[in-house]
Amino acid sequence: MNQILETALADEAKNELNFEIGDTVKVHYKIVESGKERVQVYEGIVISIANKSQSKTFTVRRVSYDIGVERIFPLHSPRIAKIELVRKGSVRRAKLFYLRDKKGKAGRIKERKGGQAIVAKDKKRQDEASKAALAQAKAAEAPSA
Repeated sequence: MNQILETALADEAKNELNFEIGDTVKVHYKIVESGKERVQVYEGIVISIANKSQSKTFTVRRVSYDIGVERIFPLHSPRIAKIELVRKGSVRRAKLFYLRDKKGKAGRIKERKGGQAIVAKDKKRQDEASKAALAQAKAAEAPSA
């Protein structure tokens, strides 16, 4: 039964996993307040990725005003507008829960060698994908008008 569900939902996977544990990401998250919808950007380090398939979640940690804040996002949520890669981190652990005990400079993660090239390549891919989606939307509107 689970395999049937996975194959049915495979086409609907909107966001792809373009980051790993230890990477710094910007999550563009849609928030609805008093009937209006806006996009809030949440930037931080990915400290864990859990589950698999459609229920995959990732935890992003950031330090705001000397207080550590963690937020769990479902990867395939329709509320996530986009996930932007900022830095590639060099880590040797699957979960970075030890960062909760670190303060200041001790809580930083080294950047992976060649990380900037990977980030630039990912940004270029995202820009091309957004341009293609915009072109498809314009093409869909033209015949109906």
